[in-house]
Amino acid sequence: MNSHSVSTSRTPPKPRKVPVQARSTITVKAIHTACIQVLLDGGLDRMTTTRVAARAGVSVGSLYQYYPNKHSLLAAVLNEYLTQVVEAVEDACRQSHGQETTAMASAVVEAFFKIKFAEPGVSHALHAVAAEVSGEEVVRRATLRSQKAFEVMLSTASDRHFEDPALAAFVLSTVGIGPVQALLSSEAPPPVVDAVRRHLTAMTIAYLREVGISRKPALKVGRVR
Repeated sequence: MNSHSVSTSRTPPKPRKVPVQARSTITVKAIHTACIQVLLDGGLDRMTTTRVAARAGVSVGSLYQYYPNKHSLLAAVLNEYLTQVVEAVEDACRQSHGQETTAMASAVVEAFFKIKFAEPGVSHALHAVAAEVSGEEVVRRATLRSQKAFEVMLSTASDRHFEDPALAAFVLSTVGIGPVQALLSSEAPPPVVDAVRRHLTAMTIAYLREVGISRKPALKVGRVR
């Protein structure tokens, strides 16, 4: 699942260099954190590398060692965020292997909502970033990872067999996008978020029951003598 639309476009700008030393890693983390804070404070229009560097406590020159421009920084932050979302979903899928589809649906929807609404302001802010930095390729890779995790999970379901698990996985990876983004955009209160989560879980359970073939043999009713 992912709250960004998927399409094909230009490859997003890449960092100038990858941090390998502990100090470099800490610096990059500080820059990423500062970038998100600046986005939350003033939005995408007011986000500049100068503001980010000042918030991170580094010089603009230090920032440019890793990111040559604003777009490459935003692309890196978006990639880091989506990786966290995907890893949360993948972990839920792995822990659900061999369970019934009801448990699977509950686990993956719960994991998706938990990571997306841990910091709803950040999730909402980074939604706009995807379009700004031509992040479709980053989104596509994250979506494919989610779909693969769903596909593998469904193939282990104890109560259902899926003739086309890849198709079912595709549906699962997209079904929550609209509701979650609408909740984030409207800054919905926690009770509403929880209600939508429960409804989406019910929808997912019903879908998996409908498209999956029961593994339990049908009971034969014999004549009463």
